[in-house]
Amino acid sequence: MPTRPSPDRLLESFLDSLEFERHVSPRTLLNYRHALTSFRDQAKPPPWKKCAADDFRRFLFVLMKAGAARATIRLHFAALRTFYKWLSERHGLTRNPLKEVQLPKLERKLPLVLTIAQMEDLLGAPFRPPLEKLAPAWTPARDAAILELFYSSGLRLAELVSLDVAHIDPFSESVRVLGKGRKERVIPVGAPALEAIEKYRSQARVDAGPLFISKSRRRVSSVAVGNLLKKYLRHTGIPLPISPHKLRHSFATHMLDAGADLRGVQALLGHASISTTQIYTHVTVERLKKAYGDAHPRA
Repeated sequence: MPTRPSPDRLLESFLDSLEFERHVSPRTLLNYRHALTSFRDQAKPPPWKKCAADDFRRFLFVLMKAGAARATIRLHFAALRTFYKWLSERHGLTRNPLKEVQLPKLERKLPLVLTIAQMEDLLGAPFRPPLEKLAPAWTPARDAAILELFYSSGLRLAELVSLDVAHIDPFSESVRVLGKGRKERVIPVGAPALEAIEKYRSQARVDAGPLFISKSRRRVSSVAVGNLLKKYLRHTGIPLPISPHKLRHSFATHMLDAGADLRGVQALLGHASISTTQIYTHVTVERLKKAYGDAHPRA
């Protein structure tokens, strides 16, 4: 019989600390596990505490040779750096080999955003196609509420699908969200989104528990929300692919276009660092440049 590989106790202990002490999201936990096991399986390194900088350089070469995107490479090494920082703090590692490894610089692309007209086009799309067979009559109202809330509040996909009815407060016109790192924030919700949510809840008879439900009356999944967005995109004049995260980009950019304070937008988005939010100021400047170039006679 083939022998089973022995468990990697250091790795499992580290992942436990992420889950139970730092309360990282399940997705982050999965990404960290994948990154660390990929290094262990592809680079065939010595035990964790005996790894040298060259072991990580070889892994970097493997990733680059395989055509991995720079963002993917940096995510893998972010997991490795966090792990080795933990080894230093918890297991007495005196020398961190990752400090000697230089990564390729990240190519920072400006996020793609919809225009306000395109956003309006998308928000009206759930009521255009005929109702699919076996779909509840309230499906268009639910989908309209999902799109309205995305655009009204700039939520992450995981944040939106995890909402319960109790998280929506129509009196203060706000939504309470548990974001990354289990940090709670309260976000204003516009009147059109609140009206769409109330219409959906009335039609679907959703009084408690998960806010957005499937036809089996269970919490709607992230995959289902991504699929409904793709479906409705076909009923618009928008000539480019759109993900739920691009609705978040559009929310942030339109807020800044209208003069919102950068720190305020950072708080609404739940960004830990202002530098993450600043990418949207570059989008706004590019849009202003284009408007100037299109309109000014001496541009």
